[in-house]
Amino acid sequence: MSTITESVTIDAPARAAYEQWAAYETLPRFSDGVINVERRGEDVTHWTVSIAGVTREFDAQVLERIPGRRLAWRSLDGPRHAGALEFEALDDNTTRVTARMDLAPEGFAETAADKLGVINIRVRRDLQQFKHYMEDGGRHEPQTWQDQWHEPPL
Repeated sequence: MSTITESVTIDAPARAAYEQWAAYETLPRFSDGVINVERRGEDVTHWTVSIAGVTREFDAQVLERIPGRRLAWRSLDGPRHAGALEFEALDDNTTRVTARMDLAPEGFAETAADKLGVINIRVRRDLQQFKHYMEDGGRHEPQTWQDQWHEPPL
């Protein structure tokens, strides 16, 4: 089991950041690995994700919901993981978002990605894209790794 902790500071109120993240269906707009999220009940969602090039599906249950402050969940099937997002108001319009995840990768590709730090990088990048999404008023589109690759200057 691996533990990942990543944070980002965004220029948005904590409540707005929380509400945007809690609108699970919009996560694919700023999270590269999330293909689709469907609500299956008040506290259960069905996820389709891509991890290290492998598509996985699972159901997750919300364990804790504190509006404007915290969301916690655990998987019910598929890849085993649990996590929480903390939304810490630094002032009226600045929020530190911290993601903490415990996961047990399945299969060779996911295990290798975890050991190489690829999953940590993915979480960090998703938080950065969330920051841009919130600060751009929802107009931000996720970038692919090709969009971020630049030739070194001559």
